[in-house]
Amino acid sequence: MVTTPIKTAKRLTTQVENIAPDTTTIRSLDWDRDRFDIEFGLQNGTTYNSYVVKGEKNALIDTSHAKFKDLYFDELKKVINPQDIDYLIISHTEPDHSGLVKDLLDIAPHITVVASKVAIQFLEGFVHKDFERQVVKNGDQLDIGNGHIFEFVNAPNLHWPDTIFSYDHGTNTLFTCDAFGLHYCSADIYDQDLDAISPDYRFYYECLMGPNARSVLSAMKRMSALGEVKLVANGHGPILKHNVQELLDRYHRWSSEQSKGEKTVAVFYISDYGYSDRLSQSIAKGITKTGVTVEMIDINGTDIHEIPEIVSRSAGIVLGMPPLSDNGDIANKVGAILATVNSKQIFGLYESYGGDDEPIDTFSSKLSDLGLNQVFNPIRIKETPHEITYQTCEESGVDLGQILTKKAKISKRKALDVDLDKAMGRLSGGLYIITAQKGEETKGAMLASWVSQASFEPPGFTVAVAKDRAIESLLQVEDTFVLNILEEGKYQPLMKHFLKRFPPGADRFEGVKTAVATNKSPILVDALAYLECEVVSRMDCGDHWIVYSKVTTGRVSKSDALTAVHHRKVGNYY
Repeated sequence: MVTTPIKTAKRLTTQVENIAPDTTTIRSLDWDRDRFDIEFGLQNGTTYNSYVVKGEKNALIDTSHAKFKDLYFDELKKVINPQDIDYLIISHTEPDHSGLVKDLLDIAPHITVVASKVAIQFLEGFVHKDFERQVVKNGDQLDIGNGHIFEFVNAPNLHWPDTIFSYDHGTNTLFTCDAFGLHYCSADIYDQDLDAISPDYRFYYECLMGPNARSVLSAMKRMSALGEVKLVANGHGPILKHNVQELLDRYHRWSSEQSKGEKTVAVFYISDYGYSDRLSQSIAKGITKTGVTVEMIDINGTDIHEIPEIVSRSAGIVLGMPPLSDNGDIANKVGAILATVNSKQIFGLYESYGGDDEPIDTFSSKLSDLGLNQVFNPIRIKETPHEITYQTCEESGVDLGQILTKKAKISKRKALDVDLDKAMGRLSGGLYIITAQKGEETKGAMLASWVSQASFEPPGFTVAVAKDRAIESLLQVEDTFVLNILEEGKYQPLMKHFLKRFPPGADRFEGVKTAVATNKSPILVDALAYLECEVVSRMDCGDHWIVYSKVTTGRVSKSDALTAVHHRKVGNYY
């Protein structure tokens, strides 16, 4: 194993290891990266994994992030002379994996690029030179000799529309790029410490793959025809070797659960235009938190004849504004959406910030005139999207999903046994407000009553957080927050304020007196006491997460005052 450091403000290292016969990984370790892709926070950095497979001919599978250019090529040349590379297999064209494709082709222009049709089209847009190419589709094979026969598996939307897996029959290794990965940077090549990586593995799935659950199941069905998978050579984090079946089964189980939603929302985006892909993922993540199934559709990569069926089976439509209609193909597909929608559906719109979006008000008027109900204000973007933009998108998705599930939730409440309902309602709790901040702008707050002390050493407690609460995204492992304890007889103003329904992106603290905690989260000045906390673990409990947190510091404003107590009459909703 070789580790080569570079002296920068951010720690960047590389790691080289033989992982199977004739198969070597070059891992680019980005130790300090704290934001990624759709702008969700990273706790443990990330890696970008690339692979070399040698046969009678030689293949390189994916490259790395452009920031690793010098480090990556130094290591690549130790593994293989770039002139001896015959094929470059592109799993997908997202820049963190294909950021060095142009540089590689400048060094070795004879290399044949092997990729899906959509990926080749994307590459043409940023390589800006002619190159040898071989388009592959599901079931196609590439024999490089010495038993290394690659079979390709179509896996669109995992998580880009051009994704394709490659399976080496010679070593039973499946190269999956983003799928089955995790943002987790460590010196461990493999997944031997399952407990350590499990939270990041789940978080990664929720952020990137959960909104594409149906695509996950479709890809895994195609994978089942390949034979045994001994190694999952992913694009981020530890390579899966010791717990392959367990971690694959988790994807299948999570995706099956996610796909059981009674309602489906079609989220249309254009992957290579502006920020459409990232924004759509954030909206989709919010929708899935409510138990509604999402179907992600890249307008560019979808056949126009498939659109009417997709739209007709959807309860809601979310559309990212396309570029002005100089592209006839895109215009026709958007026209097909408009021609198929019906008045029973709901919709939401967002700008793609691609420079020349179609006017959002025009589309809003067209859909409203067709009888559709707009469920969140159009998301208008006036500058490069940042944290608060993505939070607004996620909250908009939550609002849309909650509207679709409202009737079903009411029916479930009525179906609960009356005696059981009343008995559950006799479980009392205190009244608290959780406040959290991540980064410079992303803030959240939630009224809570399901709070209970759980440990003396370290001092800690648990709180139950509904999965469809916006603040849930700010309460991941290692995140920090403040638990504000409300005072009996004086809690009404704060309770009334935080029970209000805030529109997506609204400042929940406007008009409320706050101070800043050591961990940067807001403290409610009018609360009886506060505790600064750090999330240690989370447990899945049906429609809630149980979040266990340790307390780092705290203070009481009135030693003789009592905590507000909440008594419910029913036990099946707040």
